[in-house]
Amino acid sequence: MTKIQIKRVYGDETENPADGYRVFVDRLWPRGVSKAEFGYDDWEKALAPSPELREWFHEDRESRWDEFAARYKAELEQSAAMLEFVEHISRYPLVTLLYGSKDTEHNQAVVIQEVARKLLVTSE
Repeated sequence: MTKIQIKRVYGDETENPADGYRVFVDRLWPRGVSKAEFGYDDWEKALAPSPELREWFHEDRESRWDEFAARYKAELEQSAAMLEFVEHISRYPLVTLLYGSKDTEHNQAVVIQEVARKLLVTSE
């Protein structure tokens, strides 16, 4: 079974060999991070929230998290890219989802992790 963890791109969350397969899941490249120095195995832009959903959420992050998460889960569950991603990561014992948000509890990687875990269980 694939274990999925999440890490922030900045700060103390630097690359570690124990991270397994590292996947960056933001649509936009993280500000101030060099592509040459940022260790990642894959960049899954297609898993990021739709621009409309992301913009709506960022207008009022505090009060919109629950609805954002529900709408984003629905997007992911209907996404061919998500199904392909889950199939791909099922080959790895450990996958680390990398994100750039300052908020460690309310970001797209949290939602991707939840949906991927659910889909991995149902695909076994």
